[in-house]
Amino acid sequence: MSKRFTRTEILGRLKAQIEAKQSILVVGAGNGLVARCAEQAGADLVVVYNSGYFRLNGHPSMVGNLPVGDANEIMLRLGERAVIPATKDIPVVGGAYGVDPTRDMDRLLEQISGVGFSGIINFPTVGRIDGQYRKDLEAAGLGFCREADMVRRARDKDMFTMAYVYSPEDTRMMVEAGVDVIVGHCGLTAGGDVGSLNAMPLDNAVSTLKTLFEAAKSAREDIILLSHGGPISSPEDAEYVNFHTDAVGFVAASSVERIPIEETLKSACRSFKSIKVQR
Repeated sequence: MSKRFTRTEILGRLKAQIEAKQSILVVGAGNGLVARCAEQAGADLVVVYNSGYFRLNGHPSMVGNLPVGDANEIMLRLGERAVIPATKDIPVVGGAYGVDPTRDMDRLLEQISGVGFSGIINFPTVGRIDGQYRKDLEAAGLGFCREADMVRRARDKDMFTMAYVYSPEDTRMMVEAGVDVIVGHCGLTAGGDVGSLNAMPLDNAVSTLKTLFEAAKSAREDIILLSHGGPISSPEDAEYVNFHTDAVGFVAASSVERIPIEETLKSACRSFKSIKVQR
């Protein structure tokens, strides 16, 4: 079982990768097998999302953004019982739903630390929502500022923090809250059986990320920047983004724990189905 890492230890590891010009890899793990394989393959961080639970049960990642189950409870249970016990020496980060009005946020953060997580990321996030619904959430006091406040409280507890962002305004809010890592989110990942059919072109993702990263760096120059989602679904895509933006790594969820599994599993089943029998 992996130990709980301090914020200083995690940042030291990540900065060492950056100085060595090695791309950072963060892997979403919906079960212990994915976490164990990710660690053995050299991933830098493992993240537990409620969407990982649904993803590895055959559903689209977007289910994690719908009112299906208790996002924070799923994350806590999945981390404590499945993912953290399967790891040895890698920090595990919990996807925390900071907008949840039914939980005391300080107590939730203490629970997250207590089960062995080394940090948090804001997931699910209202940053994913736009239009009138987003305006209504903000007006009801259930907006992105609650997620930024969660990050601020986590920093006060010296926890490592990451944040998904979709707009320059949300980016600056998170950087001002003291977040350690900004993850530019380009939408639902394309590819595989249940991936996005509406993902933006890769060069549009690059433009989007440049805008987000400029907002982050204008607020704090030393912020760590990563990419995720949309058309960025392969190592080649992530490398292209690294070369054309200030990204120093990639957050892989569907692109590691869903798409390759779909392809490999179907291939194995076809192979076994094709074996001959003695007549």
